[in-house]
Amino acid sequence: MSDSLFNKLETSMQDGGVEAVLAQLISGLQEEKKYHELFEALKMQVRHSIGLPLLYSESGDELEESQRNALEDGLLEACRQVGMGLLTEGRISEGYMYMRPVGDRQAVKEVLDQIQAGDSNIDELVEVLLQEGVDVERGFQIVLDSYGTCNSITTYETVVAHKTKPEQRKVAKLLLDHVHAELFNNVKSDIAHRSESEAEETTLEGLVADREWLFGEHAYHIDTTHLASTTRFSRILEDEVSLRKALDLTHYGRMLNSQFQYEGDEPFTDIYPDHALYYQALLGENVEEALAHFKQKANDVPRNQWGTLAVEVYIDLLHRIGKVDEAIAVTAELIQPGERTSGLAPSLLELCESKGDYSQLVESCRGAHDVLGFATGLMKATTS
Repeated sequence: MSDSLFNKLETSMQDGGVEAVLAQLISGLQEEKKYHELFEALKMQVRHSIGLPLLYSESGDELEESQRNALEDGLLEACRQVGMGLLTEGRISEGYMYMRPVGDRQAVKEVLDQIQAGDSNIDELVEVLLQEGVDVERGFQIVLDSYGTCNSITTYETVVAHKTKPEQRKVAKLLLDHVHAELFNNVKSDIAHRSESEAEETTLEGLVADREWLFGEHAYHIDTTHLASTTRFSRILEDEVSLRKALDLTHYGRMLNSQFQYEGDEPFTDIYPDHALYYQALLGENVEEALAHFKQKANDVPRNQWGTLAVEVYIDLLHRIGKVDEAIAVTAELIQPGERTSGLAPSLLELCESKGDYSQLVESCRGAHDVLGFATGLMKATTS
C-alpha cells in the first residue's frame, strides 16, 4: 500500500475528522483493489453513519427497528460493492462469498458471462454457476465440455436432480443433444467403415434398421450406461425435438445385446421398450397401447417396494397428454389425500386447479377425513 495513502489519511483526519478519513480510506482501498480491507472500511462507514461505534460487533437485536434496518441495508450494500469488485477481477469464489447474502444472482451471472472458462477457474465457475445455481445450464455445459459424459451424468444425479424442473430440463436437453450426436456419428462412421459407403439416414432408427450386423455380442457404439442414463433423464423434457431424440435412443438401445439392456426402476424395468412407449405417447403415437401398459404398471407394481412411483408415472402421463379428467380420477382412486409421494405427478389439488373444478378434491378429502384439504378445496372453488 502506497505511503501517499497514509499521508492522505492523516490530512483527512486533520481537515474533516472521521467522515473524511473513512471516505479517503474507502477511495484508496478501491483504487488499490484491496477488497477485503474495503469491506471492513465500508462496515465502519455504515456504523458511523447511524451512530454506532466504528467497531460495533453485536447482533443488532437491541437496536431500534429503523437503526437495525439501516445497518442491515448498509452491510448488504457493502457486500454487493465488494463482491462485484472481486467478481470483476475474476476472483469468483471470493466474490460470490460476499454476493451470497445479497441474493442478486442475475448480477453475478452478468459478470460471469464475461469470464471464459479456463484451467485456472473451471472449478470456481462450476461451483458458482452449477452448485450455487447462478446459471445451471452454463455450469453443466462447462462440466460436459471439460470433464466428459461420465462426470456429467454423475453431476446430473448428484446436483442437477435437486434443482428446479425448468433447470433440469435445460440440462437434460444439453446431455441428450450431446449423447445423441455422439452416438449418431459413431454409428454412421461404423457403417461407412464396414460398407465403404456413406449412410444417408438422418436418425438412429434409420441407421440401425436392417443392419443387425452392427450389433454383435460385444458390440456397442457408446458407453451403454451413458445411453441408459440419458434415456431416463430425458423423461423430464417437453419439446417435440427432444422427445424425438429420446425416442431415437430407444430404437438403438433395443438393438443391443441383452447384456447391455440393463434393468431399470419401475415402471421402466425394460428400459428401452418401456421408454419407447412413454415417448411415443407424449408425441401422440401409439397412445392407447402406452396408456394400457402404464395403467397395468400402476395397478400391479408392488407399492411396498416401489411406493407410488408407477402410479405417479401413469398420472403424469395422462396429464401431459391432456387427459386431465382421467388423471384426476386415477389420483382420487389410487393416491390417498396426504399420502407421501415422490412429487413426480401433479397433486389432486394441482390437477383440479388446472380444470377449475375442485369437486373431486372436496369429495376425496371428505372421505379421507382430511379437513385441511377439504377446506382448501371449498375456498379455492369460491375464489377461482
